[in-house]
Amino acid sequence: MTDKAKGRIWQAFEEIRGQALKRWEALKDGKRPHLLVGTATCGRAAGALDVVKTLHDELERHKVEAKLTQVGCMGYCYAEPLVIIEKPGYPPICYGYVTPGIASRLVQDFLLGDDPCLEFALGALEENELIPSIFDQPRFKYETRVLLKNCGYIDPEDIYQYIANGGYGGLAKALAMGREGVIEEVKRSGLRGRGGAGFPTGEKWQICRQAAGEPKYVICNADEGDPGAFMDRAILESEPQSVIEGMIIAGYAVGAAKGYIYVRMEYPLAVERARTALKQAQDLGLLGDDILGSDFSFHAEVMRGSGAFVCGEETAMIRSMEGRRGMPRHRPPYPATHGLWGKPTLINNVKTLASVPQIIHRGAPWFASLGTEQSRGTAVFALAGKVLNTGLVEVPMGTSLRQLIFEVGGGIPKGKRFKAVQIGGPSGGCLPESLLDTAIDFDSLTDVGAMMGSGGMVVMDEDNCMVDAARYFLEFTQRESCGKCTMCRLGTRQMLDVLEDITKGKGKIEDIDLLIELGQDVKKGALCGLGKTAPNPILTTIRYFRDEYEVHIKEGRCPAHYCKELTAYYIIPEKCERSCDACVGSCSVEAISTGKRGIKIIDQEKCVKCGTCLEACPPQYDAIIRLSPKSLVPPSKK
Repeated sequence: MTDKAKGRIWQAFEEIRGQALKRWEALKDGKRPHLLVGTATCGRAAGALDVVKTLHDELERHKVEAKLTQVGCMGYCYAEPLVIIEKPGYPPICYGYVTPGIASRLVQDFLLGDDPCLEFALGALEENELIPSIFDQPRFKYETRVLLKNCGYIDPEDIYQYIANGGYGGLAKALAMGREGVIEEVKRSGLRGRGGAGFPTGEKWQICRQAAGEPKYVICNADEGDPGAFMDRAILESEPQSVIEGMIIAGYAVGAAKGYIYVRMEYPLAVERARTALKQAQDLGLLGDDILGSDFSFHAEVMRGSGAFVCGEETAMIRSMEGRRGMPRHRPPYPATHGLWGKPTLINNVKTLASVPQIIHRGAPWFASLGTEQSRGTAVFALAGKVLNTGLVEVPMGTSLRQLIFEVGGGIPKGKRFKAVQIGGPSGGCLPESLLDTAIDFDSLTDVGAMMGSGGMVVMDEDNCMVDAARYFLEFTQRESCGKCTMCRLGTRQMLDVLEDITKGKGKIEDIDLLIELGQDVKKGALCGLGKTAPNPILTTIRYFRDEYEVHIKEGRCPAHYCKELTAYYIIPEKCERSCDACVGSCSVEAISTGKRGIKIIDQEKCVKCGTCLEACPPQYDAIIRLSPKSLVPPSKK
């Protein structure tokens, strides 16, 4: 590319960037209050839209001149709805657990008065003398935000805000570098695919670039189907332009002119914001024909999937996009050489593509300085389950599980004891407390029987049964199996039957070895990644929690009192308060009656073991206990 052509690209970009900076300066002029409300799916589920309406109505009613902006997810999902207020003379303050009532107070007491309502505040967004900074929390000692840097701080439906905060600088630089230069930069960064397999991204790009056949395609895999995982959804809802910019750079590098964002039907907000972002990028000349005055053209659109988990596998996704049933095929050939409609196709995950603009913009050495030697950069996780601070976290590769769960996540709530963490999605591994110091990277997790996966992480405490946990995850993968290959279709069904027998007290001791044998066979014989990894939860729970399997089989009881068929509820007579009818009123099947002297009795024949009575019993009485039906302990404590 000539210097004149490069100059034309940079001139076109600087004109757009200048417009964006002017708009950003006007938005952040510091003369009027600015309110930001997180309205990603997590915020909406907690009532954020009601908060937005209340703020809007209160601002109009009191004639307050303020700007109200809907933003994406900051990652603090446990504290939603979140509101950030930037008022002249005060530091930006982030408020959590905001209700319409609190929102009304924020307008009346803070915007109209001088009371910042610190009782509702999580912290300030900068150092100040009024209130501690949110960044003083222990989690930020370990977090390094790369992909989540702008999430929750910019309007995902305003492309100018993305550009003002560094967006599309990577694209302009890439167009001036040349195709081979871009691929070499991605290679030097050490970026590996964030979809689970961890294949070197630069190598995949090189293969697709050199593949024969036209046209070529780029697909963004946003078919995120893991239970408890919402990283890709949050990025598309919070900063969709980063994914689109990454797609355009990828298309330029491999010589593709068409791209697709494959999103499941269950993500309507992600679809809406991605489509808005595509239109805005095209209106500014950042997408479409002759991008930034170069001779490169790239078009993209959103394609909605029906929500089948197996369509996260790239060959099944391609079949789905072609209008056929989503079922994987044998590889090779790989999609990079024979993909969509038989043409070379580059498929990358949302997080992989969102990483690319920053790698190009800030340079490969910067990205390679994060993480470990074999796993560069950061990892984004959706922290769910029995952990205090559920939500999105982003840490450098190499951070330990202990640091992530206890420092970033805040540890286990209600004083419970940590038991296990399931990492890597429904086909990941369950790791015990003894492995909490394992580093989070592709190779270390594989060594202990788990995997990085796409970034789902479910924490379990002492109340979780590991046998039932294995059954739950296997039930999911078995139900989502496309049924094409025998090992997955029948092997997982047989394993699930054995696990269900064990959780019902019908298991045999030889079933443990049978599960191991079946699991190994399924891993070797299954066609795609779904089947090959489906046995992981069973194999790891047997490996690290074999004693629980043995107790279920030999003693006919569940140590965690979780398996219904192996658990019964009893009322301790000497602790039961005669005047209290909490348990009676809570029982939907009328299994609890009042006996002599007002003592409550549970009819074990009617009891469905839902546990509602245990939750309803006032803590000061603590009159209900869970035992095994085969237990020799009478319905009163020894």
